[in-house]
Amino acid sequence: MKELLLFLSCVLCVSADVLHEDIQITGCSESDGEDMYGLDGEEKAYADFNKQKEIYPQPPFIDPMTFVEGTYEGSVANQQVCRQNLKVSLKAHKNPPLQRDAPSAVMIYTRDEVEFGEKNTLICHVTGFYPAPVNVSWTKNEQKVTEESSINVPYPNKDGTFTQISRPQFTPHLGDIYSCAVQHLALTQPLTKIYEVDSSARSDPGVGPAAFCGVGLTVGLLGVAAGTFFLIKGNECS
Repeated sequence: MKELLLFLSCVLCVSADVLHEDIQITGCSESDGEDMYGLDGEEKAYADFNKQKEIYPQPPFIDPMTFVEGTYEGSVANQQVCRQNLKVSLKAHKNPPLQRDAPSAVMIYTRDEVEFGEKNTLICHVTGFYPAPVNVSWTKNEQKVTEESSINVPYPNKDGTFTQISRPQFTPHLGDIYSCAVQHLALTQPLTKIYEVDSSARSDPGVGPAAFCGVGLTVGLLGVAAGTFFLIKGNECS
């Protein structure tokens, strides 16, 4: 599968006038499976084999899209074919050792500018790992976060590795410390990143703009007063 992805990536790189890249990935192992459609690095749809339906993880500000009826059932059939092909390939190659690449980068940040008491979304961005998937767990002030967080299905990078993004919602308060811990087959211990809500967050979104406008108004009035003063003095001198 990795060699196939590398080949496809090279083909895409040949053309200099590519405007969009559309991709479909079908992959499987003895315990996991994936059937995903993507466009320009974003997921359009994927089969959720736990919920037994097709998922469309699209933002609310775009026109919704769906595929034809029976897409999920087709994904289930693809998994059966994939697992059969996997058995044949493993036997033909005499069960080669599994390649393992640990995540090359883990980043944690917020979706929106942080404002105290306003709901937001934390993002743990994990990339550069092989094989997929990773497991991401969250803590708040060293306590396990029990609220559900979303995570995308593994998305292929052009080098054959994968990317996954975990997103829990949170309400920031000064001093809160969050962490995302990433587990992967190539790691002997979880790789953890920390996010701390500090004083750089805004406590009132209206204070900054109001203060700025107040200062600007004051400076403007002083300028008008100074101009009037010099105008009067100029007339007296003449």
